Amino acid sequence: MSPPYPLPGQYQALILDFVGVLTEGVRETIQGWCLDQGLHHRAWGTTLSRHTEGRRLYLELEAGRLTQQEWNRSTASLLGIDDHENLMGRAWAKVRPAQDMIDLARSARRAGLKTALLSNSFGLDPYDPYRTLGVNDLCDVTVLSEVEGVAKPDPEIYRRTLERLEVPGERCVFVDDNPDNLPPAQALGIVTVIADGRPDLASRVGRLLGVPTRTSGDRDVAQG
Repeated sequence: MSPPYPLPGQYQALILDFVGVLTEGVRETIQGWCLDQGLHHRAWGTTLSRHTEGRRLYLELEAGRLTQQEWNRSTASLLGIDDHENLMGRAWAKVRPAQDMIDLARSARRAGLKTALLSNSFGLDPYDPYRTLGVNDLCDVTVLSEVEGVAKPDPEIYRRTLERLEVPGERCVFVDDNPDNLPPAQALGIVTVIADGRPDLASRVGRLLGVPTRTSGDRDVAQG
């Protein structure tokens, strides 16, 4: 168990997942888009995670063995949608950046910590989620599954992240919203935090790191 307050220099790096950590509203956005298309509100999630061919296609996309354009075409067909152009971008159009976590990453860098984005990615063209949501240059190190050819929870992608950070695992904190992605990080000595949907994620991680955080309320006051 991590101590309630960090020891001086205890942590030297922060590793962040993308979906569910640096983003907000993914589930609601995707479900709303499905309804707009005349689909069941869970059609997207069911197709990507439970449909045999849909799951295979998404895993191929994550590993970079399928382009986003190819995935758009094939998955639109599985969903029963005629228009496959920029399918991913259209479904993700109303997803928002998680500003509290983005601010935390910037605070961590100002405090001298290294930062890494470790993401099971889903294509960059025609829809680049990292650029669209303003996090493409957020971190010192960016490790994308489609570039690496390997995805979480494969231990190799965590090892590559540590190598590029040049920080030992026990000096890192990793935040992810998928419980399955935490054990491989823990096996490398990385302290993990689950993004469980509670609104105080940034403040909890900030306390762990000993890094000041700004909440949405703080920003409202500053801008008022």
